[in-house]
Amino acid sequence: MTKKSNTNLVELESEAIYIIREATAQFEKPVMLFSGGKDSICMAWLAKKAFYPGKIPFPLMHVDTGHNFPETLEFRDRFVESIGAEIIVRTVQDSIDTGRSTDETGPGASRNGLQTVTLLDALNEFKFDAAMGGARRDEEKARAKERFFSHRDAFGQWDPKNQRPELWNLFNGRKKMGEHFRVFPISNWTELDVWSYIHREEIDLPNLYFSHEREIIVRDGVILGWAPFVELFPGEEIQKRFVRFRTIGDITCTGAVESPASSLDEILAEIVSTRTTERGGRADDKRSEAAMEDRKKQGYF
Repeated sequence: MTKKSNTNLVELESEAIYIIREATAQFEKPVMLFSGGKDSICMAWLAKKAFYPGKIPFPLMHVDTGHNFPETLEFRDRFVESIGAEIIVRTVQDSIDTGRSTDETGPGASRNGLQTVTLLDALNEFKFDAAMGGARRDEEKARAKERFFSHRDAFGQWDPKNQRPELWNLFNGRKKMGEHFRVFPISNWTELDVWSYIHREEIDLPNLYFSHEREIIVRDGVILGWAPFVELFPGEEIQKRFVRFRTIGDITCTGAVESPASSLDEILAEIVSTRTTERGGRADDKRSEAAMEDRKKQGYF
């Protein structure tokens, strides 16, 4: 790793830790969203460093769709225990069982969008007034519109045209009763920055990120992991390929890439040469041109 890239990581780490500390200072009940993916792992690691040798002064929270990769759930529990954090888990299945959400059916069904209701209910249940997330501006055009401190109204909705200015790293956390903020400490990081930081810090990751043989289906050009709850379209067939995942989410919409990369060095080399964004394989983003922005306006992260 070059001196320049090391300097870049030092600056990004310092900025992220400052934002995490600022959110903790400004808000009464912050929480950090944790999916078990590389970005949230990186963010939780930064929180640990921000308050070391003390404990992380807020809980982590995972919204489980019920269709998560088993490897993610196993890693989640192990990782949270290793950093000495508290975690809250809320499930989409509970939202369905109580009539708060309606499960999609048929081929192409996904619970990814249903997370919004579960998330907003959990924020209201615990009266959290700030939720920190691992979204980055380079991921997707809607996320590029976010500020570090992103205001949400009393219904959890986001208005991209009504964002507050953030000059000289001065963050305005003022809110009315019932409103809350989403906070994005690693907004300025890229996918390569995240992987470089993980490499530098020697952070443990789920094995999904590394090449492994897996049962998959190919749907609209996207390689998806197969599970018994994934209903096939006519003509689709279950295959076995060596793949890895660049993002980790709901099995039904998280795309994989064929890859032999089985180490951090190989993944870094692969990312440097790729011309496809990491969300280029997300089936949920292909539902409409403005799929992500529409979900964010409804309260999605």
